[in-house]
Amino acid sequence: MKRTTVLAVALGLVAGAVCFASDAQMGTWKLNEAKSKVAAGMPKNNTIVFEAVGDNVKVTIDGTAADGKPLHSEWTGKLDGKDYPVTGDPTSDARSYKQIDDHTLVFNIKQGGKVTITGRVVVSADGKTRTATTSGTDPQGKKVKGSTVYDKQ
Repeated sequence: MKRTTVLAVALGLVAGAVCFASDAQMGTWKLNEAKSKVAAGMPKNNTIVFEAVGDNVKVTIDGTAADGKPLHSEWTGKLDGKDYPVTGDPTSDARSYKQIDDHTLVFNIKQGGKVTITGRVVVSADGKTRTATTSGTDPQGKKVKGSTVYDKQ
């Protein structure tokens, strides 16, 4: 009985730590175009929503493709660095996110098993802004770099 109680408390603390660690990322984030440098030819992610779904995180992105058409993609998974499928993004079929600390994530975007974009997302200490820096190759094989800033809504 005592062993079961200790195990249950330990699992609860671990689950709580995972939930609280990702709290800084959670919420709706809107692109601040004036502070951002979106690489030419790359999609513009206008709104990003991070939300808890059970013990997973769901990331919903609404934006505009390089050709001006609207984009909507969704990813659901854990912040464990493993690949999980993406829906709605014609330039990728999988993403992985890994929690580095309370305010920092790193991610990889893949198409056909190949990493096309890598990035780092840092939420400010006050939790009001997040900055994503990315580098990789666009669908035409051209090297791209960018930095986007988002304001919490």
